[in-house]
Amino acid sequence: MTFVATGGLGSQIGNHTDQVVEQLGRAIVAGEYPPESMIPLDPDISEMFTVSRTVVREAKKTLIAKGLIQSKAKVGTHVRPASQWNMFDPDVLRWHVALKNAQPFLEELFEIRLIFEPEAASKAARRASDAECETLSRLCDNLATGKDRAAIAVADLEFHKMILKLSDNRFLQSLGDLVQTALYSLFVAEANDRNDQEAHEFVEGHRAIVRAITAGNAEEAYDAMKEVILAGKRAELPA
Repeated sequence: MTFVATGGLGSQIGNHTDQVVEQLGRAIVAGEYPPESMIPLDPDISEMFTVSRTVVREAKKTLIAKGLIQSKAKVGTHVRPASQWNMFDPDVLRWHVALKNAQPFLEELFEIRLIFEPEAASKAARRASDAECETLSRLCDNLATGKDRAAIAVADLEFHKMILKLSDNRFLQSLGDLVQTALYSLFVAEANDRNDQEAHEFVEGHRAIVRAITAGNAEEAYDAMKEVILAGKRAELPA
């Protein structure tokens, strides 16, 4: 077995593999290679990206693991139906957010958030300690004082992850981490900043969740979380 030093050939292969995965993954999600269509043969991909066949094979293994493609001996590699893609893979989520017309994806994203996040807030209201409620309150302060879009996005991400953690349900936590990956990308990529009124309503919506959880009111926590998600949907997907 040969060991390669960091930054050597092994590192280069890894970097090149990531680049091929990124470009092919984005192209597949964008529909440049429609479902059931064949992607280029390995020699062609190798030439397209100026990489070795080894890199191409590794990139295809990664895309297969993400559910985007399927390879069959003597047939070739074709794109799987979108319904079979791993939508909880962070890269697949990120590639969907980057679509020029991301509305259908965002509709589905907000729909699944409405299914599990209000329930997580409800469970948090039954379980959260005083110290955990103080942490949520501090995260709300970070939403209000974030110096730029990225800082506010991080605070929003941490707030929602904390709610999911307080649900004490590992499935909810894992599901939420992945969905929030997409939301972070979306938040940072927004074209327009919120005006002062919208920013105030955004923060106050989150504070309402904290107040309900602190009071131990599961029903109000559920409703407050639902309203925050619906407000986000209205902002991103105007009628």
